[in-house]
Amino acid sequence: MDIVIAGAGAVGIHLSRWLSSESHNITLIDRDQDRLSNIDSSIDAITIAGEVTDFKVLQKAKVASADLFISVTSVEEANIISAIYAKKWGIDELISPESLAAREVRHLIKTNAATESIEFENGKITLLGLDIDKGADAAGKTMAQLAAMHKERNYVIVAIKRGEDTLIPKGDTVVEEGDHLFAITHSEGLKDVMQVTGKRKIEVDRIMIMGGSRTGRHLVRKLSKDYHVKLIEQNPEKSREIAEDFPDILVLNFDGTDVEKLEEEGIAKTDVFVAATGNSETNILACLVAKNRGAKKTIALTENIEYQSLSHSIGIDSLINKKLAAANFIYRYIRRGDFVSLSTIHGVDAEVMEFHVTEKGKVTQSKIRDIGLPKGALIGGVVRGNEGLIPTGDFQIQPDDRVIVFAKLGCAKKTTRFFK
Repeated sequence: MDIVIAGAGAVGIHLSRWLSSESHNITLIDRDQDRLSNIDSSIDAITIAGEVTDFKVLQKAKVASADLFISVTSVEEANIISAIYAKKWGIDELISPESLAAREVRHLIKTNAATESIEFENGKITLLGLDIDKGADAAGKTMAQLAAMHKERNYVIVAIKRGEDTLIPKGDTVVEEGDHLFAITHSEGLKDVMQVTGKRKIEVDRIMIMGGSRTGRHLVRKLSKDYHVKLIEQNPEKSREIAEDFPDILVLNFDGTDVEKLEEEGIAKTDVFVAATGNSETNILACLVAKNRGAKKTIALTENIEYQSLSHSIGIDSLINKKLAAANFIYRYIRRGDFVSLSTIHGVDAEVMEFHVTEKGKVTQSKIRDIGLPKGALIGGVVRGNEGLIPTGDFQIQPDDRVIVFAKLGCAKKTTRFFK
């Protein structure tokens, strides 16, 4: 595909690097020539310096003949105007990184023992990321031993993140303390997953949000109907505005890293603390303080993509990057001809794919163990009708099933041919 990307910020560069590696032809536009010069050597893309709202710049980028135009600058108005120029009769898809990040936070709160959570088919199947702490039942056991702990197969461990490596486990793979497991399960299997990983589900009622940013406001809208929400905003004027806009929540005006103030407002009894200011370091620091003072779960929003792999080592439960959330959404949109949906997890050398099986699909011709999927690909779940199923090796996939596959990067294209 010929793809034009407007904006060489974190999202634009992330998408450019990602898509060019899959042999798409990328043209990248940005007003900052120095920024473009710095990335010329690291990304296989044509770079054009100029304003993304300048029609002549868009013409130079050959937007009219492109298969796809993506505008991901830091200025929403510029994104909308350039998209309208690119497609004179309107915009195909308009996304809000702040809304996507807030949606991820809400889902993490629902599956609150997990550090990552991806739903398929409205929650019929869920992928969870979970730390293996000292004393967890899973530590020291093989995959086969874990499977034998429960009569019914209610979950499957599809990957292990160990240090910098991503492992697709086999029957004799041993789980170690400090591992980060990825398990696919359905609602009935959630209890079993929690048991073996030593996690306890938190009953969430009280949520404290730090930061009246656009993401913070999105969070208030999504959470205040179901939970008791407090919002902390350091700016007095912004605090008053938010209080007027959201009369049903308590808005507090102080610095969210002030330990004494947090204790006065009941941080020790807070179920979930979310730091959503525009400063990554402030959010991380605030979550560390909140965790130290008794908050059961902490979630920090970060602007720096490189921070994503830090959460497990520094004591924060989850880090969310709105730029990565937007990039993943856009990537799924681009690849939707191959998959029903596709998700990536930052720092993990793998993709999670959902396929809609056709009558011609090779996977319907034999049991799972005999299909011969590429090495590094593993079927983790099946949605049949309204039911989520965790298949074993003798499971027979049928046409119209929706199949969730966890695969190491590079397996996606090879895996696709088994389902079409």
